[in-house]
Amino acid sequence: MSIGSVFNNGVEGFNRASQGIEKASAEINRASIEQQDDAQLAQQRQLVAATPDEAVTAPVAQPARIDESLVNLKVEEFNAKANAQTIQTADDVLGTLVDIKV
Repeated sequence: MSIGSVFNNGVEGFNRASQGIEKASAEINRASIEQQDDAQLAQQRQLVAATPDEAVTAPVAQPARIDESLVNLKVEEFNAKANAQTIQTADDVLGTLVDIKV
């Protein structure tokens, strides 16, 4: 396996981890907004003395789970660190090879 392919694999893995971090962050944001909306809806029902049996429109997508999103965020952080270390190691090996040949 060449140093270039190791370096490229590290970069691709880092990019995937970065995309995973963005996705997990968006899910956390969506979950926190949904929680705020639920709290506001409950307050509005109390203000107008609405019954809890009122029909509520079903959400189009499944509600975001903040706990799963936080775990995914941490996993992607570890993935990013591991791939950054792979890139650093490939760079160090390449530097060593250049030093040996000169």
